[in-house]
Amino acid sequence: MSQERLQQSQSPGGPHHFLTQCVGDWEGMARTWFEPDKVADESPISGTIRSVLDGRFVVHEYTSSLGGKPLTGMATLGYHLDGPQFTMAWVDSFHMGSDIMALQGEAGVSDRFSVLGSYYTGEQSPRWGWRVDLERTGPDALVITHFNIQPGEAAQKAIEIQYRRRG
Repeated sequence: MSQERLQQSQSPGGPHHFLTQCVGDWEGMARTWFEPDKVADESPISGTIRSVLDGRFVVHEYTSSLGGKPLTGMATLGYHLDGPQFTMAWVDSFHMGSDIMALQGEAGVSDRFSVLGSYYTGEQSPRWGWRVDLERTGPDALVITHFNIQPGEAAQKAIEIQYRRRG
């Protein structure tokens, strides 16, 4: 990867620029669904998104709760210039257990981040899909939506984080 290509991607309209605009301290609400159209949990969430490795990636660290129990997580988001595609590695204390989910998404618009990964539900069952969309809905507003994808089924909303930038 050339430094010139990275700088171009970090310029306004580029994918790295989009990620950099998400940097900051955030707070809001996290909603979780285990079945369609039935919110199972709604809890406050706070997070920090910081730039790392000269703007190549951003790291999102967050704390919340689910069912009254503490929940923490971390995701590293980036854009692979040689792919070209968005990338993400995600871990948390509830959904991922002891696994690291790797997610990738095609290059596309520069105002939204969308990646797709998969996870095991058991030795005898096929992997299920998991999609994460991140969208800036204003200069101080961010929505992160996770979708669960059962094999052969349409994506179902699983988590929605509505963030507002802290002061």
